[in-house]
Amino acid sequence: MKEIVIHGRGGLGAVTTGQILSTAAFKDGKYSQSFPTYGVERTGAPVAAFVRISEKPINIRCEIYHPDIVIVLEPSLVEAADITANLKKESIIIINSNKVMKIKNFDTHSVDATGIAMQIFGKPIVNTVMLGAFAKVTGIVSIESLKKAIDEVLGKKGREIADKNKRAIEMAYNQCTGKVCKLHV
Repeated sequence: MKEIVIHGRGGLGAVTTGQILSTAAFKDGKYSQSFPTYGVERTGAPVAAFVRISEKPINIRCEIYHPDIVIVLEPSLVEAADITANLKKESIIIINSNKVMKIKNFDTHSVDATGIAMQIFGKPIVNTVMLGAFAKVTGIVSIESLKKAIDEVLGKKGREIADKNKRAIEMAYNQCTGKVCKLHV
């Protein structure tokens, strides 16, 4: 089983990221669950969403305390949310940053999700961009399942929105090599 924590800020789409990722895993024939943490969060406040993906039924129902993978939607959260707390030494961090980042001794992958989002959406909507990078870096879900999950989760908002998000996933997926996903304009 892989346990994933998504760190974001209120309004950045961490919860939606978890929903899409969990739905994509299910479409790939895996078991999955997704749930957020809620408190007094408001727009801009740190939030987290949790996802479990497994080849076998998932019987655990608690928060994730020792994630295998951390997705960071906003680079300022490296300090604000202590994203490395309780990580396993083999944990992977995928972070939205236009700079190559190395976080302690963890396997860290930098993604210029904001740059890609600005190119596609004209505003910093980074959550689906990060899912494209996640698919490439981990191989846990397929890009095809992510696109189907986009249609299911975001399709209600309209075809144009779903199509742009699928382009964002594809662009990040295709631009990831090694530790850096670069924006090639």
